[in-house]
Amino acid sequence: MRIIAGLLGPTEGTVSLRNGAPDLPLREQLHYLGHDDALKGALTVSENLAFWRDVLGRTGLGVEEALDEVGLGGLGRLPASVLSAGQKRRLAIARLLVTRRTVWVLDEPTTALDVTAQARFAELSRAHLASGGIILAATHTPLDFGPSVDELTIGAWARPVAAVAGEVADGALNGPLSS
Repeated sequence: MRIIAGLLGPTEGTVSLRNGAPDLPLREQLHYLGHDDALKGALTVSENLAFWRDVLGRTGLGVEEALDEVGLGGLGRLPASVLSAGQKRRLAIARLLVTRRTVWVLDEPTTALDVTAQARFAELSRAHLASGGIILAATHTPLDFGPSVDELTIGAWARPVAAVAGEVADGALNGPLSS
């Protein structure tokens, strides 16, 4: 995932986005949301989100609107350090909303989220997919992104299973992942 996100370089080959914007580097067409929320505790909730909006580009929702979307409306003046783990995760998710990018690369996106926040995240994700977005997520928790989502399940003791639009093909992969 870090190679796709541009945080690490591949030892061979390249990573590209089919039908992506040829004039933009891949890193400018995607968001990477890692397991670390990447927040500064000394900054307020709004300042954290405004920082990332300014770094990544002002192409999405405004700060307050994004906070409302993730259930943090009214908390903008609080220091990020006083937020619960779930609130910090929702603030990190709000970064996806202030800068519109085609691809979301997500590492355990629902960590620390309660059932209500997980459902809201699923709604936001379905809206992103419906608008032509792409989501690549690594998770231990099933994500409710809808029936037309392609999934690849690789368990610790299982063979890979690919599910494409609801049809499961056991052992559908050949190569390093299937060994």
